[in-house]
Amino acid sequence: MPLRPQAIALLSALAVLGGLALFAAGCSSAGDEPRGGLVFIFRSTGGYDIRAPGTGREPAQTMTDVLPWDAAPVWSPDGTRIAFYADRVFNLPNRDDNVDIYVMDADGSNLRRLTSDPAPDAFPVWSPDSTSIAFYSEANDEGDGEVYVMDADGSNVRRLTSTTGLDFPYEWSADGSRILFGSNRNGNFDVYEMDADGRNKDRLTGGGKDDFAATRSPDGSRIAYQSGDRGDMDIFLMDANGDNKVNMTLSPLDDTRPVWAADSRRLAFSSERDGNAEIYIMDTVLSYLTRVTIAARPDNQVTWSPGGVQLAFISSRDFNRVLYLTNVDGGAQNRLTHDDDAWDSFPAWSPDGTQIAFSSHRDGRRDVYVIDTDGSGLVRLTNDSRDGGEVAAIR
Repeated sequence: MPLRPQAIALLSALAVLGGLALFAAGCSSAGDEPRGGLVFIFRSTGGYDIRAPGTGREPAQTMTDVLPWDAAPVWSPDGTRIAFYADRVFNLPNRDDNVDIYVMDADGSNLRRLTSDPAPDAFPVWSPDSTSIAFYSEANDEGDGEVYVMDADGSNVRRLTSTTGLDFPYEWSADGSRILFGSNRNGNFDVYEMDADGRNKDRLTGGGKDDFAATRSPDGSRIAYQSGDRGDMDIFLMDANGDNKVNMTLSPLDDTRPVWAADSRRLAFSSERDGNAEIYIMDTVLSYLTRVTIAARPDNQVTWSPGGVQLAFISSRDFNRVLYLTNVDGGAQNRLTHDDDAWDSFPAWSPDGTQIAFSSHRDGRRDVYVIDTDGSGLVRLTNDSRDGGEVAAIR
């Protein structure tokens, strides 16, 4: 079942604004182009195209026609498994997309499909003890996007939300008792929190603007998120209960996708304040801002190393999109991937900080890869069929 038009539009907006690692499968035209250089997939003439969207200074570029794809890998906290969502099964001959959640061992073995309903399932989020996965699904009678939880083997699926809008998970609390999620049930997208069993839902934001990309500090005391309108997003902080909201960036252009360092003090994010998407670090105690990257083309999708001493990010400075690594205290920005035809996205650190998983388009398809932090040991963990023949046999 393809994504509903409402879900396509709203979830595409989330990808634009950095709220979710999203491929917007099913968009109907090339006009649905996000800013900020994110790679996404849209439906064209019966297939899927990977596009590098325009930034306002360059045209969007179609890379290739692709059928199956694997996206947005996330490590289990215990480091043993990687979950991702993928469009591997097509209802031929119509090729309706069927996005599902998969999990595999960290070395790429033991690949299992966790969801198998005809509705889209995406955005897996691991519980802290690696035993459960929260996710987005439209597998309900109403066809609405809701938050679900399942055991890590795909069993014991529970629906946690029920609205006429879109609900999607951000992350679990450190003790696994609460889930932070986004919802537009009251019009705008706001940040909510609920018990892990779906009870006691609390609305944390509601200022009339769209609020996305909520992330809790590792010590649990504060939540960072982005708020505003497209083209004028800022990074906000609030207490864990929603009190004391503060605009930390006050920029006339987009500041998006905040990510916490392990010290619960520093935030890394992407900003267009200087006319191009670059990586910045904010000391949230001193309100001190440091620019990390300076390039002629966008840098974004930043993520901290577990120890808080390095940043991985995606850069298009080399006229493609590849994975870079830099120390936060300065020094060289090292390019980790070197395939000039590859388009990398969604970097995710292993819990021990020795590897980075990412999604990449190379060899004519989009798969999940891992690489050591010194740039060695590149391994493709998934291997989709470009012509769809192998995946079509699954159904």
